[in-house]
Amino acid sequence: MKIARPTAKKCLPDAAPWGLEYGPIETPFRAIPHRKGVVHMAKDSRALSKSQIADHLAKSTGATKRVATQFLDDLTSLAYKEAKNSFTIPGVGKLVLVNRKARMGRNPATGEEIKIPAKRVVKFRVSKKAKDAILGVKK
Repeated sequence: MKIARPTAKKCLPDAAPWGLEYGPIETPFRAIPHRKGVVHMAKDSRALSKSQIADHLAKSTGATKRVATQFLDDLTSLAYKEAKNSFTIPGVGKLVLVNRKARMGRNPATGEEIKIPAKRVVKFRVSKKAKDAILGVKK
């Protein structure tokens, strides 16, 4: 006997206002409404995989999944090349290189003071627009 998998319609009856497509899924999910009609799908609070992002881009733009995957690959390779000059994704944030100074630290196991050398690190600075969209606007 074949058991039917739950669909978006069964898991979320009020999904229609957000324009969700109904179809079989492997795990139940919840829709997270967002400003300007964007719907974010979170499956059990796990991060979206590259394949899921490519699939969403392909559906929303009308392109193939292969083109969407190539776009993601090109975007990441461009970010790696341009990170030394700072690489910005508008509305999301930017990658920047930061020079850390040498400093004194402490070995937690022995309590002994150690010198931590200077080094360059890559940081991602989240844009104000992204912070406001995710956390909500402060009053």
